Amino acid sequence: MAPRPRRRRNTESDFLAPLFLGAAAENEATLERLLVAFLRDHVYWRRNFHPEDPPVIGAAEQLAPAYLEANARTEQALRELSARLKRSVPLYSPRYVGHMASDLLLPGLLAQLVTTLYNPNNVSAEAGPVTVDLEIEVGQQLARMLGYATDPRRAPAAYGHLSSGGTSANYEALWLHRAARLYAPAAADALGAEPAFADLFPARRADRAGTAWRLANLPWPRIAILQAGIEERLARHADAAALRARLAAARVERLGMAGFLARHGLAAPVVIAPRTAHYSWPKAMQLLGLGDAQLWPADVDAHMRLDPAHVERLLRRAWRTRQPVLAVIGVLGTTEFGTIDPVDRLVVLRESAAARGQGFALHIDAAWGGYLSCLFRDPRGRLVPRAVLRKSFRYFPSAAVHRAFAAVCQADSVTVDPHKLGYIPFGAGAFVGRDRRLTGFVGQRPVYLYDEANPAQSSERLGQLGDYILEGSKAGAAAAAVFVCNRVVPLDSAHFGRICAQTMHASEHLYDRLIETAARLAPLCRLVVPVEPDTNVCCLAVNPSGNRALAATNRFGRALYARFAIGHAGAPQGSEFMGSHTSLMRANLKDPDARRIARRLGVDPAGFVVEVRDADRQADHLFLLRHTLMNPWLMHASDGRNYLDRYCEYLEQAIRATLESGA
Repeated sequence: MAPRPRRRRNTESDFLAPLFLGAAAENEATLERLLVAFLRDHVYWRRNFHPEDPPVIGAAEQLAPAYLEANARTEQALRELSARLKRSVPLYSPRYVGHMASDLLLPGLLAQLVTTLYNPNNVSAEAGPVTVDLEIEVGQQLARMLGYATDPRRAPAAYGHLSSGGTSANYEALWLHRAARLYAPAAADALGAEPAFADLFPARRADRAGTAWRLANLPWPRIAILQAGIEERLARHADAAALRARLAAARVERLGMAGFLARHGLAAPVVIAPRTAHYSWPKAMQLLGLGDAQLWPADVDAHMRLDPAHVERLLRRAWRTRQPVLAVIGVLGTTEFGTIDPVDRLVVLRESAAARGQGFALHIDAAWGGYLSCLFRDPRGRLVPRAVLRKSFRYFPSAAVHRAFAAVCQADSVTVDPHKLGYIPFGAGAFVGRDRRLTGFVGQRPVYLYDEANPAQSSERLGQLGDYILEGSKAGAAAAAVFVCNRVVPLDSAHFGRICAQTMHASEHLYDRLIETAARLAPLCRLVVPVEPDTNVCCLAVNPSGNRALAATNRFGRALYARFAIGHAGAPQGSEFMGSHTSLMRANLKDPDARRIARRLGVDPAGFVVEVRDADRQADHLFLLRHTLMNPWLMHASDGRNYLDRYCEYLEQAIRATLESGA
């Protein structure tokens, strides 16, 4: 009998195998061994801090009935918790293709569990002396991943820190950029008449509003230079304390938005964001007192990417109506479709607007797609050419996507979430700024955390996180998790990029398989991917053959999704595959794009409307099955069939069963 041919080793599987606990906890022994070892190490640390101190819990107390009863209650409560947790979503499984969550990187998980025993608080270097340093280094790691310069001896030098998630990082972006954008009018108001400062400001006009309008539109470099000049002169001014107090009293942070705008005769600043932007942006506008009416939606194209031409029209409109533009938001990986906005063209718009005297910040919400930057940066931080990347993929990256990632390093700030494509435990978002001088425009220094008389502490401001970020107490364990992960798997194409590449291969494979499935099911229904994937999120619409009504399409889609919903079979273990859903809103589509999608589905284009009077019609949106393809084992095929092939087989069965049910 001829020997069986040896199966070719999967080098990517070899690379991934030690990095995750695994869908069946294959790395249980490693997790247990390391966790127990570092638990014992922590215990030894406690015992040897001051070994001469007597124990605070005596041996007799540990034998008391009340002590034993408390231990029993703790164990019982934990058993009940563990039983409840078995009904959790199995995010680690390749059978889960739903929301933006997956298995966790083992180095980060261990680092977070171990560091939690020490419970550091990164609100300041005093409260978390070890993990604050780690968090500052994490900010530098993320900045380099995005292509930013980090050398503190040259401006701009980037900085970054962790947050509870992308939402809070987005809030912080607007908070910081508002502080910087409205600094110059306040400084001119407070110090412009002082002889020692007058030459720092442009010639003042007789009308206060005209001066304020011009100063509220300074480009960022001039704002930073202005503040540096003011601080330099204040440092040697005899009445520095009084002048600082006067400047503080003129700031928007003291007067509030209504008082500041009225004082300067300015209209409320606006923020321009794509219609596909995350729901955190209207909340940010509300929280900052700007009002979500000042959030101007910019159109998107057929690919759900921000339309730069419409952004330009909105900028011109703001210029004509004399409304300051606080920021333009681009998205690097939309929540619904994973699409990539044209960051490169937004950079051009920022520079052309600055040339006519209209300054604004460019912020990129890369909560989802930020980590894909690893694919675009080699170990030396250089941009990987598109031609090199294309050798590894079937479709990715398009020329537009490559240009967008190449331009991220020119944005003023970026939101990125390690707890998404960084495979770090929740919650670990991050804010990264291109220029650390941005931190100098805000500050809260409570006396119980900061000692202004201590020059050593005051000189290293980046370590005093609570001074310049929105959050107060923050877990140092999250910083340790990200730091250790980035040390084990560096953020470049040769290391972490290999994990990202797995997700892109999965996306391309699913896209091709859906086309094949659509061909097989053509007599029964139409399967349409309305937005071709830019990254690793793929959405699908299904319309039964012969149906022309979009409302019926959506009802069928919801009935089909019920077969992928968590717990539809009574418990997660009863689910073959689990997914998520979203909707493509008609209001976000231009008329030609809406008609094109309707025709592809085989529904009446006239029935796809922006506003619905009859709520039962369900015709103002298109219901979609949404697949987030971030699990590293989706393409694992130990038995000859990978999980995406299995998924498509189940999808076909689910469609047939839903059709037979008459839904």
